[in-house]
Formats: sequence, structure tokens, C-alpha cells
Amino acid sequence: MKLLLLAVEFACFVSGIFSFGSQTFSTLSFLENDVVYTKPLSSPQPQPLMVDLTLIQEAGSKGAVCLDGTLPGYHLDRGFGSGANSWLVHLEGGGWCNTIRNCVYRKNTRRGSSKYMENQIPFTGILSNKPEENPDFFNWNRVKLRYCDGASFSGDSENESAQLQFRGQKIWQAAMEKLMSQGMQNADQALLSGCSAGGLASIIHCDEFQSLFPKSSKVKCLSDGGFFLDAVDVSGGRTLRNLFGGVVQLQEVQKNLPKSCLDQLDPTSCFFPQNLVQHIETPMFLLNAAYDVWQVQASLAPPSADPLGSWSDCKSNHANCSSSQMQFLQDFRNQMLNDVKDFSKSSQTGLFLNSCFAHCQSERQETWFADDSPLIEDKPIAVAVGDWYFDRQVVKAIDCAYPCDNSCHNLVFK
Repeated sequence: MKLLLLAVEFACFVSGIFSFGSQTFSTLSFLENDVVYTKPLSSPQPQPLMVDLTLIQEAGSKGAVCLDGTLPGYHLDRGFGSGANSWLVHLEGGGWCNTIRNCVYRKNTRRGSSKYMENQIPFTGILSNKPEENPDFFNWNRVKLRYCDGASFSGDSENESAQLQFRGQKIWQAAMEKLMSQGMQNADQALLSGCSAGGLASIIHCDEFQSLFPKSSKVKCLSDGGFFLDAVDVSGGRTLRNLFGGVVQLQEVQKNLPKSCLDQLDPTSCFFPQNLVQHIETPMFLLNAAYDVWQVQASLAPPSADPLGSWSDCKSNHANCSSSQMQFLQDFRNQMLNDVKDFSKSSQTGLFLNSCFAHCQSERQETWFADDSPLIEDKPIAVAVGDWYFDRQVVKAIDCAYPCDNSCHNLVFK
């Protein structure tokens, strides 16, 4: 079993505020997966393709701006050969902001302003341009849409006194219009994907994405690490439901959630994938770790629910969990399996739920497609997603419970 040590401290949570280096910000609201992974590599790794940031100049006049009013942006690497008319659009993740205070902090980071975004980012995993790293999508047009609104590209409001723009829905629309003008309108194949908060966004926007294309185009969606459960935390509370409630209310997300869901449930419930997926008509694939480390750390056992820190050792390394703690985590996995049961019945859906302590497995090369990638029944994630997308096989891959899978790249926090 591979253990990945996090070189940057994931977070020291304290009563609603956590520290990251010398900075502090509110728990759950900011960086979900912004950490550096270190792992001994058996051989020198090829340099990844670096792709430039493009700001969407037309977005400003449409009100499609980041939290601080700056222009949104994306990174595009053009397809070639047989993939010249195929498009992969990947939505960046990075938490949410659920209060004015959180969003004011966030607007001074790359998660709320393009002023702080990197000019170039590496394209790895599902974004790689190398067939040996990304067998099915390497020669497609591959896009990463940057995330700077704090509500999974789905809010539409503002707070004038705090000088905050909540324009995720408009950013999504402006980005799609831009990409269509860049050649995506000619796509005969398209895949909307996303990781974490971007994985939730890929569910929310899946049917909208399909509506951009003619019926003759093959259009599907992939949510990686985006299946956030409406789960009870270790104190009996609902930490994530409280967070999502703040996001939905502050950013008026209900305007952009499926009416068919809102007819049955409250807006916060309709922001949870377990309630959303049944309202999505476009073929969708759920990729998730059954013991999602972000949910373990920030939803199930955050410091607000564990003030004495009895979960600290377990959260940093699953090998330190007591039998009762492990049972709590097994119950979480069982809830996830139960919540995807109806979803998985459809012939057009795909699943890859591995029993790993991980989060976001499509973006990182070692988990997407490598010599020692995570497997279910000898199939790595990249092959499972490709088999499903191209209808080569039905893919409903659900792992046996921990600790049976020795192919995991489990995360261990220093």
C-alpha cells in the first residue's frame, strides 16, 4: 500500500478557523486539495506540459467576474489528429466560501481573483498530452477552467458593501461561450469533468453542458472527488450541511439548481450530489474514494466536532484509527454505497469507488494512469473512465471494504 506524505501541513483546525503556513482562514471554506504530495519515484518523471493562462476578456461586460471583480480564466491545450474535434473541459476545485468574512479572505487568493492565479500550470493525469499517461484523451482539446467564485460555478449575487461578486454561473456561461467560439461548437465528442468542488460543479452543469451540442455529439460528464455526502459528523451534528447552507444562501445558488429537485427538497439539499444525480439526464461517471480524506478531515471530524482532538491521529493516518473510529468510517462508506445505489442502476452511468484514503484521483498522474495506479479488478481509473466513455464496457467498479485494496495511494498527513 502506497503512503503519500503531505509535505505541506494539510490544516490545523481550531474552532472554525484553521491555519495554513502563517495564514488563517475559516475551516471548510477554502482550499480542499491544495497540498503538495511527495512520494519516492522509481524512475525520473517526464516534465509535464505547461499551459498558459488565458483571461476571458469578454467576461467583464457580461458581469462574469471573480469574487474581487477580476476576469476569469482558463488554460487550453489544443487537440490534434483524431482528437482535433474532441473536447475535455475540466473544472478546477478548491472549497467554498460560506460567509462574507470567508469570501473577503478568499478574494485575495487565486481562488477568488485572477490577479493571483499562476500564469502557467502543469497538465497531468486526465489533462496530459502523452498517450502513455492519458490513453484515451491525450490528443483532445483539453481545458482547465479556473475556479474563483467560491460556489462551484453556481452562484449569482453580490455584496456591495464587502465589494464581493458572486458570479459563478455567469463565469460558467461566459467560459462556455468563449470555448464554443474557439472551436468547441464543432465537437463530435465532449467530456465535462471536475475535481472536488469542481466535481460538484460538473454534476450541477452536466445537462447544461450537453445542451450546448447537437444530439449527434457524444457528451458525458465525470465527477472526481465531488460526491460530498450529507453526513453526520462525530459529534452528531452536520458540519457540511451547515457549510453548504451558507454557500447556497449567500451566493443565491438556488437560482441555478434543477427545478425538479427544488420541487421536492430545500435548496441546500439540492446542492448535495446524492440528491442531485437523479435529476441529471446526461450520462455521468462518479469517481470517488470511499474514505474521501477531505470529507474525513473537514466534514466528519473537523475540530468543531472534535474539540478534544480524539480524532487527530486517525485523521492524519488511517493506520492510527481505533476500531470504533474505523467503524465510523466504514459506516460513511456504507452511506456512500447506499447513496449511489439508484444512480448505478442506469445503463448509462459509470462508477469507480475505491476503498482508499484519497481525494481527487484524475488530476494526479500516479493515481490516473501509471505503473502502480490504484486498481479495481486490475483496471486503473483512466481505463475505467475510457471504457465507460467510449461504451467499450459497462463500468460499475465498487471496491471491497478497507483494508482489502493494496493498490491505493493513501494520503498520510504530517
